[in-house]
Amino acid sequence: MITPMAEVQPTPGPAANPRWGSPIAELIGVTKTYYKPDGSVLVEAVGRSGRGVDLTVPRGQYLAIMGASGSGKSTLMNMLGCLDRPTSGSYLLDGHDVSVMADTELSSYRGRKIGFVFQAFNLIPELTVLENVEVPLLYQGISRGERRARAMDKLELVGLADRTGHRPRELSGGQQQRTAIARALVTEPVILMADEPTGNLDSATGESILRVIEQLHASGMTIIMVTHDDRISERCERIFRLKDGLVESDRFVKVRGA
Repeated sequence: MITPMAEVQPTPGPAANPRWGSPIAELIGVTKTYYKPDGSVLVEAVGRSGRGVDLTVPRGQYLAIMGASGSGKSTLMNMLGCLDRPTSGSYLLDGHDVSVMADTELSSYRGRKIGFVFQAFNLIPELTVLENVEVPLLYQGISRGERRARAMDKLELVGLADRTGHRPRELSGGQQQRTAIARALVTEPVILMADEPTGNLDSATGESILRVIEQLHASGMTIIMVTHDDRISERCERIFRLKDGLVESDRFVKVRGA
């Protein structure tokens, strides 16, 4: 399943799938190095010896990022999600170079462009389902009425319109993850980033969450998923695999709707 580094294939462009559009995310020669207090290198998490990582994600693609522990996949995900900055190289998100943005500008841009779904759900236990989904809009200064309407719309989309007044502890694991997906979608992001979204769920519940994500992709959403599970990655359109901070393989799994 894994191809040698020397055989990494170039990523086909939008013509490979008529559903794909122009690039929505472009990493250009990025590296990420962490340093000790004395300035010496602690670890080269992404990139090695001056070699950076390139990755172009077309709009509408369903991409899996894979790799063993320590491969750099979580660091790459953090950079794609604007949670961390590259040490060198550039990152264009929806046409804007976020690697040069000031912190406040980057935070605002990230909140509008990217929705996150995490393994641990990260719901606020004191808030209801509806209030949890509203939270990102609160930070954007959206009015109460619009927040409620948009949150209800996304809860209906994930099948939780009848659970709006419940708190996270009153929900099953699958329902909590559906709430998290609704929260990720409420800002109308251009990319949904999912970090091991089924990791805390049993197989049947995990399957239901994957179907929700696949339905979102079928509607045109760009999905970037970090997973260690080959069975999940094979359901994506493309697998981007890292090893020791460098690209080990980059291949298509299947082309949908072509």
